Formats: sequence, C-alpha cells, structure tokens
Amino acid sequence: MITVSEGIWYIVYLLGYGFLLTAVIGLVASWIDRKVTARVQYRVGPPLLQPAIDIVKLLGKETVIPAGASRFAFLAAPLLGLAGVIAVSTLLWVNNFHPSEAEAGFMGDLIVVVYLLTLPSLSIILGGFASRNPLASIGASREMKLILSYELPFVLAVLVPVVKSGYALKLGAILEAQQGGVFIGSWSGLLAFVVVMMCVQAKLALVPFDIPDAETEICGGPLIEYSGAPLAVYRLMKNMLLLTLPLFVIILFMGGVGYEGLGGPESGYTRLSPLYGALKYVGVVALITVVRNTNPRVRIDQAMRFFWGPMTIIAVIALALALKGW
Repeated sequence: MITVSEGIWYIVYLLGYGFLLTAVIGLVASWIDRKVTARVQYRVGPPLLQPAIDIVKLLGKETVIPAGASRFAFLAAPLLGLAGVIAVSTLLWVNNFHPSEAEAGFMGDLIVVVYLLTLPSLSIILGGFASRNPLASIGASREMKLILSYELPFVLAVLVPVVKSGYALKLGAILEAQQGGVFIGSWSGLLAFVVVMMCVQAKLALVPFDIPDAETEICGGPLIEYSGAPLAVYRLMKNMLLLTLPLFVIILFMGGVGYEGLGGPESGYTRLSPLYGALKYVGVVALITVVRNTNPRVRIDQAMRFFWGPMTIIAVIALALALKGW
C-alpha cells in the first residue's frame, strides 16, 4: 500500500521532475541542437528562449480539425505521446534519486520503460492516420515501418546491460552493477551503446532517420494537419524526448546521472554530481547533433535494411560478448 506521504512524493516527481524539469532541460537541449545546426549551415540560429516561445505561440493559435478526421483520436494522440514521455522521465528520475524505492515496484522495471518509450511513436502513427490526410497517412506508415525496424536491435542492445548486471531487470540493480565500472567501458557495452544511439536517432526522427516527417517530400508527414495546442503538445513531447532518451542511455551504459551510492542503492540515498551528470548528457546530445548534421536522409527501405541488417547483427554480437563476460 502507498501511504499519503509516498503519494505526495510521487506527485512531486511526476509534475516536478517528470514534467517541469524534463520540459525545461528538453527545451534547452532543443535550442542547443538548433543553434549548432545553424552554425554548421553558416546561420546565426535562434535565441535561447525560441523553443519555448514557439510552443507558447502555438498554444494561442486556433486548433483546426480537418473534415472527415476522427475527432477523438486526432486530439487524444498528442496527449498519449506526452503522457508516455512524462511517465518514462518520472521513472528515470526516481531511479536516479531513490533506486531502492523504485526497485520495490514497477517503477524500476526496465520492461515498463521500454514499453512506455514506444508510446510517442504510436501517438504519431495514431494522429497521422486519424487526420485522414494522404500525406499524413504516408508519414504515419513510414513511422510504423521505422518503429518495426529499430525495435528489434534496440531490445537486443538493451539486453546487454541486463546480462552484464546479472540478469537484473531493475534499473536500480543495473546502476548498482556499474559501481565497479560503467558498461560502456567493455566491448559488449560499447557495441550495444552504438546500436542504442542509432535507435535513439530514429526514435527522435532526426536525420538520417527523419523519413516520417520529410518536409521536402511530404510537408511534415503525420503532423501536417495539426495546429494550435495539439501541435504545441507534439513539439513539447519531442523536446522532452531530447532529455528522456539520453537519460535512459546514460542509466544503461554510463552509471546514471553522476550516481554515487552511499551505503549502496539499498540505503535509498544517492548523491548526485550535477557537473558529472551534465557532462554525460551534453556528450550524448552532442553525438546526436553530430550524426544529424553529417548524414543525408535515407529512404525508408534503406533504414529498414540498416536496422534489420548491420544494427541487428552488431546487437547480437554485443549480446554474445556480454554472455561471455566481455
């Protein structure tokens, strides 16, 4: 049973860390990504508050629902995606601050996190098809094919930290297993990290895997009919994913956000090193930005061959090495 005090703390985590903190850091990360991209293209780039200004501006615009669209599915889709991101970020923050409490229930379960990470993509698919726009349907079908292609190597690569932590499915146990050395420092961990980063690039729908959006081809894809508040929710969801997905990678392969156990994770207390955690996060986001700005967009069939071919093979090799203790 959850006591009243525990319930209050969970609400604080959900609203304070899962939503507010994730949104703020995600918006800053989005600005950094846009600023670096602009500099690479010899442009000035947006000011610091531009991502937040864009969302506030959209919230004040009219929400137009296309004729023939499924009204409920069209409006519920962005809320489903946002709810998934908030839930995942809350679980990740709880596991970084209080791993012992998270291990006591589903909040520390890796399977739950992997499942919830599919909700943003599913919401985009639902919204694209619900709009009944031909271009949106093309984008939604591409998103569907993309998620089917990268989920296999993603799950295989995520199993590597599970094996290396003694077959633990709790994020707290995975963090504890890295107290003697982070998993990215091993051959299996490094290979799995490469695979997961490619899958993260696809989950974020960034170049070279921005096929579902492809503005030069299908004018924004699944979100072409969205405007006003629903579009603002989608924009916020994608910005928040810029924190959630790198944070997930850091927990699996880099020992968490400056995680330093005092008395072990069973003590329920951890000391966070903000600078150390920030450096890890900036490094992962920088890698995402470099990949985005140094590769051309690929076709959907090329992306599927890439994930089902080389990425799946590398993930299988990484899993085999992890089973051997490498």
